[in-house]
Amino acid sequence: MTVQPVPRVVFDTNTVISALVFTTSRLAWLRLHWRDYACVPLVSRATVAELIRILAYSKFQLSVERRLELQGDYLPYCEQFDPTEKCPVSCRDAKDQPFLDLAHCGKAGLLVTGDEDLLALAGQTAFVIETPEEYRRRF
Repeated sequence: MTVQPVPRVVFDTNTVISALVFTTSRLAWLRLHWRDYACVPLVSRATVAELIRILAYSKFQLSVERRLELQGDYLPYCEQFDPTEKCPVSCRDAKDQPFLDLAHCGKAGLLVTGDEDLLALAGQTAFVIETPEEYRRRF
């Protein structure tokens, strides 16, 4: 019996937000996925800062305590890795580049996103770029 290595995965912020904030969403299963150590989510200072910033959006109506609780449902399961170089592939939306850089430098196997600008780059990187639905079919 061969043991498969646990995949190193970069989840974009919208994917993480959907899994954390919307507990009955189609992405809620991701919470158990990373909690069960079925993957190693990679984060960087830039991606954590974006997550914290977006959790504070007024449209979510989350108290400071609830935001900290949600961060606690994700960040302890993550490995922090701060990229030291740019991914050779550039995204047309500069706000998405940190996810590519993180996946590239962190040696991620996958970048999971619903963002069309990132999905347009599928097949052009050393790591797989796919939707959360495609990622779920792997598991």
